[in-house]
Amino acid sequence: MKFEREAKLVVEPGFRMPDLSSPGVGLRGEPESTERFVSTYHDTEDLRLVRWGAVLRYRAAEGWTVKLPQAVDGPVVVRQEHTFEGNPARAPAGAVDLTRGIARGGTVGPVVRLQTVRHRTRIARGAGNRSVAQVVDDEVSVLEGRRIVDRFREVEVELDEGVEGSVMIPILALLTDAGASVDQPLPKVVRALDARAAAPPDVVVPQVGLGSSVSEVARWVLAVSTERLIAHDAAVRVGDDPEGVHQARVAARRLRSGLLTLRPMLDRSWCDALRAELGWFGDELGRVRDVDVLGQRLRDHALLLPDDDASSVARVLDRLWVRREAARTELLSAMREPRYVALLDSLVEAAQHPRVLEESADVPAIDVVAGVMEAPWARLHASCRRLDARSTDVELHEARIRAKRVRYAAEALVPVFGKPAKRFARRAGTLQQVFGDHQDAVMAIAWLREQAGGATPRVAFTAGRLAGIEATARDEARRAWPAAWADLRRKRWRFWS
Repeated sequence: MKFEREAKLVVEPGFRMPDLSSPGVGLRGEPESTERFVSTYHDTEDLRLVRWGAVLRYRAAEGWTVKLPQAVDGPVVVRQEHTFEGNPARAPAGAVDLTRGIARGGTVGPVVRLQTVRHRTRIARGAGNRSVAQVVDDEVSVLEGRRIVDRFREVEVELDEGVEGSVMIPILALLTDAGASVDQPLPKVVRALDARAAAPPDVVVPQVGLGSSVSEVARWVLAVSTERLIAHDAAVRVGDDPEGVHQARVAARRLRSGLLTLRPMLDRSWCDALRAELGWFGDELGRVRDVDVLGQRLRDHALLLPDDDASSVARVLDRLWVRREAARTELLSAMREPRYVALLDSLVEAAQHPRVLEESADVPAIDVVAGVMEAPWARLHASCRRLDARSTDVELHEARIRAKRVRYAAEALVPVFGKPAKRFARRAGTLQQVFGDHQDAVMAIAWLREQAGGATPRVAFTAGRLAGIEATARDEARRAWPAAWADLRRKRWRFWS
């Protein structure tokens, strides 16, 4: 995998490539040989991949390539690029797997073939003539069989890996001074296909505000987290960054919480069935995420131990790694089941057409806010009122879950109520975090105690020292939550009453 950072420019047929040397910043343009190649792009019939900003492509010299959107910063787009070997007749399983979250149950096949004549210029810098970027001038022909049905031309500037983004600025300036114009960073396949390729993806987050109806807010709640879940599907599968699992788990949790918050206004059987499936997938994500959280805590706390304990810490973490790999294997297996694809399809449909009860659909959301917030608030209030210095770990964990539900309920109403709901949600998040720190410490102590059994004396001793650090963190969280609760319960933050 690599990250591609590129900008695209539109040029007229008579555009002439300027000298791409920029002495003021020490850049030199060095023209290279011309390349010719044919690219076959694959997608679903309704072009789901390109509408989400993804690309699945085959080129004879490169094999199969999957490009996944990451970020757009002005004219520069950042994408993950994954390559796979395979024959042109059928996309390899690994490439299909990375696009499954977007394609879901759609059949993927060839949608367009492009012939490109590429004139490449290497941009180098410094006495060592180090390559920092590539500028390509592409003459593109759209093919139907052997017939050319359309042509276009574009210029791309792609930074080499590890090069700072500021290198792009003087290169773009030289090109625009020569008559090129910075374009929206669209893949070639979008320009080659009809208007359907430029259409929005099948999950669009609607605009909502103070006057929005219950139906509009429901669409927003479901679309925001469905988009987040689908956008992180590939990152979960790749597994290089724990943040992928974290973001997918947050999305699943917020979807469940949002459905629970809106349940009185939804078709209950539909709502409960969708929440049950989200609970199943959330548990699969949770088993990996919990290990990631534990591992990060232990690595951070191990820094407090003497260097002599390093080998014992490594043995403890090795055991944790085995547990994570087992949980990740189960997660990936679940994501390749028809059940997961069906869940994504259901979520996309829900984001488009939530099943809001007819009598609630057109009611202004502001009229139902009290009903939405009072129930989760009352449950949290009851939990915290029962807590004291003798409360069990389980009771504090229950309060954490209820604080999280209150926070998510408030976040669902931020588009309607703005800053007051955001301020409340932020304080609910602080309380949730304190309870979460307590629960994470409790779980870490239990795991370390388990690892100490049957371990060598040195490893058991190190596990005990780590458990001692976790016990201190647990006790600090127990002392901290009352202040966070006292702040949250102040009447001024209750935007719904």
